Amino acid sequence: MPSPASTKPPGGRADYDTASERAGRPGTLDAMRRLWTPAWIARHVAMVVLVTGFLALGWWQLSRAAGGNAISWGYAVEWPIFAGFVVFVWWREVRHALRDAQADPAGVAPSAATDPSPVAATAPADAATAPRPADAGAATATRPGGATATRPGVRRPVRVTRARSDAAEDDADLAAYNRYLSWLNANPGAKPGDYPG
Repeated sequence: MPSPASTKPPGGRADYDTASERAGRPGTLDAMRRLWTPAWIARHVAMVVLVTGFLALGWWQLSRAAGGNAISWGYAVEWPIFAGFVVFVWWREVRHALRDAQADPAGVAPSAATDPSPVAATAPADAATAPRPADAGAATATRPGGATATRPGVRRPVRVTRARSDAAEDDADLAAYNRYLSWLNANPGAKPGDYPG
């Protein structure tokens, strides 16, 4: 890769920014290419359609409110708020996609030091034949100051086992209530007052 000094234009301007020309950086076409997949095009179209529709409905309610319908004042305010929420969610998802593109440009897998799974701790030297751990899709990002942070791509499910309490079996009130429910089930036409116990 050419050094930044070799990519300066022939006048050697000191304020020439070569960082914005590197592939995958925010603001470049490589970073924006992620937002032009068929799924993202559908999201962009849905955002435009929803915002246009919500603003049109707000305008319609505003004209009804001006004509004397008092409840339409609330709707005239509500529809533009819905449109603003759609824009907010769309913008947040765009930023999230661009941030993921910047943090994980090549799908970097975590090292054995950051992965506590036993597979990563005993991995053979040849990474191509090594079995992949469950969270091998984790992204490693370098933060300012040289610190690295690892985000798991897929989290492992947590299994919780519940131990039976011996105190529940010894509870006389619970046993009596279970006998009562059993009697009600055995006698479907009976009334609760008919219970002999």
